[in-house]
Amino acid sequence: MFEFFKKIADSKWFQNLVTIAILIAGVLVGIATYENFAAEHSTTLDLLNKIVLGIFIIEIVVKILAEGKKPWNYFTDAWNIFDFIIVAAAFMPFGGSSVAVLRLLRLLRVLKLVKALPKLQMLVGALLKSIPSMGYVSILLLLLFYIYAVAGVFFFGANDPIHFADLQTSMLSLFRVVTLEDWTDIMYINMFGCENYGYDGNMELCKASLAQKGLSIGFFVSFVLIGTMVFLNLFIGVIMNGMDEAKADMEEAEALETGERVSVSELETKLNEMQELLNSFKNQHQDIE
Repeated sequence: MFEFFKKIADSKWFQNLVTIAILIAGVLVGIATYENFAAEHSTTLDLLNKIVLGIFIIEIVVKILAEGKKPWNYFTDAWNIFDFIIVAAAFMPFGGSSVAVLRLLRLLRVLKLVKALPKLQMLVGALLKSIPSMGYVSILLLLLFYIYAVAGVFFFGANDPIHFADLQTSMLSLFRVVTLEDWTDIMYINMFGCENYGYDGNMELCKASLAQKGLSIGFFVSFVLIGTMVFLNLFIGVIMNGMDEAKADMEEAEALETGERVSVSELETKLNEMQELLNSFKNQHQDIE
């Protein structure tokens, strides 16, 4: 019996059906943001939600039955656990203020698309594998921010109190600089002095205008080059390495699955040959009698 469900779970049409249901679930969540339209067509939308939920339930049941005598193997896959939680949450007694939680759980159904598309699954796997290395890169980036933020307070705090009054404000301003959001305005304020640039309407804060062209250029250009160019490439390198690892793991899993299928096929072939041989001996014995 489990072979029947195994064939269904592995079949292309079944996987496509689940993918279509995920896409419909995503569209339904989007439609729910249009409250007037959703209220007007609530009956149809509720029916579609129930159909989608039914397909997800069938998917779980089929995959559990496909495990044969070891149904608990279904829960050894993290994506299967994620699917189960999303479906199980639909039967929880939500109401009143908890409706927002129910909508959020419905929104999470869209993430099932990651599992339905192997390439997306590989990308997510690459990101997860990259997290430890990205953590170290982030620590290094934080040190860079801290050093430049302290230096910024010392160099530009008096001239530009809006952006470098204290350590936390300085770090926030540097975050703006590293995202390249009007970072030249901050540089010009400290190049020409607050009384000459950037403090229109805030002149009461400009109490010690000081122009520092060379220092300002060197400070901000070096920070942009290091913070944006160097660290961006570090992050890209870490993610690419994680993608290579995820791709290798996926290829290994596919090779293992193919090997298992080949082994099962070979075993079936041997059993058929033995059955034919036994039938042959049986026929010969009957002829002798």
